[in-house]
Amino acid sequence: MSSRYDRAITVFSPDGHLFQVEYAQEAVKKGSTAVGIRGKDIVILGVEKKSVAKLQEERTVRKICVLDDHVCMAFAGLTADARIVINRARVECQSHKLTVEDPVTVEYITRFIATLKQRYTQSNGRRPFGISALIMGFDYDGVPRLYQTDPSGTYNAWKANAIGRSAKTVREFLEKNYTEAIETDSDTIKLAIRALLEVVQTGGKNIELAVIRRNQPLKIFDAKEIESLVTEIEKEKEEDSERKKQKKNV
Repeated sequence: MSSRYDRAITVFSPDGHLFQVEYAQEAVKKGSTAVGIRGKDIVILGVEKKSVAKLQEERTVRKICVLDDHVCMAFAGLTADARIVINRARVECQSHKLTVEDPVTVEYITRFIATLKQRYTQSNGRRPFGISALIMGFDYDGVPRLYQTDPSGTYNAWKANAIGRSAKTVREFLEKNYTEAIETDSDTIKLAIRALLEVVQTGGKNIELAVIRRNQPLKIFDAKEIESLVTEIEKEKEEDSERKKQKKNV
């Protein structure tokens, strides 16, 4: 019986569901894990990087992309769908700058992406975009922003959040460990890596990391920098467990 409601994007099921939108959200759950964290003077996006084929050019496999000088996006879900959304968002950023002579705010471009996605949930002959996105950046007032959008076209602001395959595990980790009292940029970056290490088995080589600091351009960490941070984190873990053992013995 439910198959009639399954097929058409514009038909509600009797209990109020749009199945095609829910299926798109399932596609997101199969995507690579991405995490976003907002600090005092910094915003971070971290992504689980899938291992590439031996002969594939690694730089062409990207889950983090720049929308404008001050706005960056990570996604989970169908890469082909993401490419269309990213291109539309980039054009909108440039168009906005040409029209009003000011760069977009992070909320403006998030709302644009969410509206684009929502339009695809109520037209025949289309299907929803199978991606969720984390969008981060700084507005002209110097305030860090982090937003998340869903295939349904909703968007919300977050202090820290995760999307993708193991989002629930990472979100639980962030709920336990995130605090607005994190003082340094370094601690915020390490928290993002630690959150990803909860679900990434192969360590730093399978993590992609992008950072925007106040009044500074976007920085994408290279593999060596991430590896050295992972080594530091593991060392801190060992020292912490040693201290706990000593306390128990006392």
